[in-house]
Amino acid sequence: MNILVTGGAGYIGSHACKALALAGYTPISFDNLVYGHEWAVRWGPSEQGDIIDRTRLDYIFNHYRPEAVMHFAAYAYVGESVYDPGKYYSNNVAGTLTLIESMLDHGVKNLVFSSSCATYGIPESWPIQETQQQMPINPYGASKMMIERILKDFDHAHGLRSISLRYFNAAGADPDCLIGEAHYPETHLIPLIFDAVSGLKKAITIHGNDYNTPDGTCIRDYIHVSDIANAHVLSMKSLKEGSPSETYNLGNGKGFSVLEVIQAVERVVNKKVPYEIGPRRIGDPEVLVGDSRKATENLNWRPIYGDIDKIIETAWRWYNSEQRKSGINI
Repeated sequence: MNILVTGGAGYIGSHACKALALAGYTPISFDNLVYGHEWAVRWGPSEQGDIIDRTRLDYIFNHYRPEAVMHFAAYAYVGESVYDPGKYYSNNVAGTLTLIESMLDHGVKNLVFSSSCATYGIPESWPIQETQQQMPINPYGASKMMIERILKDFDHAHGLRSISLRYFNAAGADPDCLIGEAHYPETHLIPLIFDAVSGLKKAITIHGNDYNTPDGTCIRDYIHVSDIANAHVLSMKSLKEGSPSETYNLGNGKGFSVLEVIQAVERVVNKKVPYEIGPRRIGDPEVLVGDSRKATENLNWRPIYGDIDKIIETAWRWYNSEQRKSGINI
């Protein structure tokens, strides 16, 4: 069975392709390679193209006849979305609309959507449940919320069933060290800490240490990328079995502060991490932790990598291998 994976050359999309292949499916990666990498496509055909290009999408659907779609293709830099919102609404929202209209015209009515906890904005309470009000504070989060609304409307009007997965901080790398995180520019905390501990940058900057948390730094819920990928496969199977459209949080249900993550890296790599304290970033919630019990109950999904040290260990092995390929000896 062919499954179309938009953004299949990206960080999470490539891990989903591996999970699909292990489950017996053929993932068809469709990626414009703006942020994705050709080397990350290892488990099925690779097709280059943009989700806003209807002609290209029609060719893909005609040629491969996928049974379902996993949709990861999106721009995802929160800061960039603030000063260039048009880029995000054009690609994320209009692109998704083009994709689902092509799906319907080709008789494909099952979609798993890569959403985000950014749709919640500043949470009212935590751990965050799916019923909490969505009030995104940046265009990136707003674009994801708009897509969720579009999917609900298309379900009502056309029977397009979907599962939207709102996940928290994706982290880690493929345990077999075949694929991993490679963002340019990099904005995720753990690889930035690796750059500091490896001497590639002077120090990691902690954005504020005066929050109302035990050590004063922000707390986040880190979820392993392979656990996210497995949730996408379970969601697709659920849709194929006839489940209605749904929305699920994906997280470990426990948070770690920035300082706790730094300490975990020090344990894993056995080196001190140089860090400095900087000002708060505007709009940073002090705590973002998700409640994933609904996914556990309905999808029988449970994170395998619940321990932060294990998550960091997989990320460190990948980071090390990539630096050595670049001629950097850590």
